[in-house]
Amino acid sequence: MGEWSQFRQGDRAPNDGEYMEVGEDAFHTGINNPQIITLKKGDEFPALTNHNRKWKKVFRG
Repeated sequence: MGEWSQFRQGDRAPNDGEYMEVGEDAFHTGINNPQIITLKKGDEFPALTNHNRKWKKVFRG
């Protein structure tokens, strides 16, 4: 079984890291000024700016 990759408000962070708001069309058009937050493992995800969005971990390479 794999780990979730997108999270909703109230979910708990599975790992330390930065998480960014992503939306329905984020992969094609992007979101202007998405929220980016830093959480520690077990922290609760805060509210999103739009009910159609979710949190996704940011991978910096």
